[in-house]
Amino acid sequence: MNLSVSSSILTPPCGDLIIPVFSSSDQQKKLPLKLSLILPTYNEGKNIQQIIVILTDLLNLIIPNNYELIVVDDDSPDRTWELASAMTPEYPQLKVIRRIEERGLSTAVIRGWQVAKGEVLAVIDADLQHPPEILVKLLGEIEKGADLAVASRHVEGGGVSDWSIVRRFLSRGAQTLGLILLPNVLGRLSDPMSGYFMVRREAIAGYTLAPIGYKILIEVVARGKIGWIGEVGYVFQERNAGESKVTWKQYVEYLQHLLKLRLSLLPIKQFLKFGLVGFSGVFVDMIILYLLSDPTTLSWGLTRSKIIAAEVAIFNNFFWNDAWTFAEISFAQKGWQKRFKRFMKFNLICLVGLILNVFLLNIQFNLLGFNQIPYGRYIANFIAIAMVTIWNFWLNFKLSWRVTDVNN
Repeated sequence: MNLSVSSSILTPPCGDLIIPVFSSSDQQKKLPLKLSLILPTYNEGKNIQQIIVILTDLLNLIIPNNYELIVVDDDSPDRTWELASAMTPEYPQLKVIRRIEERGLSTAVIRGWQVAKGEVLAVIDADLQHPPEILVKLLGEIEKGADLAVASRHVEGGGVSDWSIVRRFLSRGAQTLGLILLPNVLGRLSDPMSGYFMVRREAIAGYTLAPIGYKILIEVVARGKIGWIGEVGYVFQERNAGESKVTWKQYVEYLQHLLKLRLSLLPIKQFLKFGLVGFSGVFVDMIILYLLSDPTTLSWGLTRSKIIAAEVAIFNNFFWNDAWTFAEISFAQKGWQKRFKRFMKFNLICLVGLILNVFLLNIQFNLLGFNQIPYGRYIANFIAIAMVTIWNFWLNFKLSWRVTDVNN
């Protein structure tokens, strides 16, 4: 590497993933830029110089000298970072960060935002699959007052180009899982899987972010202070150069991220109690099943015995959850009629949870590639159980034991 290229590369930030708030004492930050656009890269040497030229020409027209482009590269073997750095003398708005020790698209975006000077923080893929001209519409949504402007494939004017049926199904399936686990987050977005958006710095500054994998948008919405969200349709393009980075590992990381966010937003004390009660229900189910179906006991049919055992376990779980897990809510909603309503809701949610468990297990094993990894069926089953436990808790918390007005 020559000296000029080396000197143009910024040292990557380290430590917690927190976007700094502008300090009034910092003279350099009294007049911030309008926009900081991050391009996270890995082996995008065939695309990086072209996208820099396109973005610079576009932004020079709409916000001249009021923006910056920040390439954050994960030490690409094809030396993407070096190709980008070579352009900095001609493109003064361009900055380059080369990360040696960290990896991952989401953290790359945040590290870029940490050194950014813009009032509006944005991200775009460097592979030309995100049409650059959509930046104009996204900025327009921000100027109208949006805290977050998202380029969406699922609103008017949006779509995908040549995706296979399987890829379309996986994308929609991943979105559905997110809606189940994080309805208050993903329910606000038509395209929560989008990696093309802008957000006001003030909406996420000061919050500790902890993303996993590639999908940073749900992290921003879940942890930031996001009010109005504007959405703009765009058509996702196929690559002209380079290799796609979509693998089954990304779907696994997406599931991990959903679970991590859901757990971080749960009332942990009640969730742990709910889990312990559920664990006791397993033993109740097994004991009743043995007493009813074993040849040495009543020797009833397996199906009939299982239905009865499951219902007894559900009753056991309901009793302890009503008396212990959600005791404060139950105490405020006394009476057999209200208790019976809670019990019927609990039954229904547990039934849906059982169906969901089977669905998630099959999706992971047959479509997300878990059948290709060691012990895949058991890992998939564990994830399904964890997700359904969270589903059961959250739905029961919001529906069966919801806080309502109580007449004194």
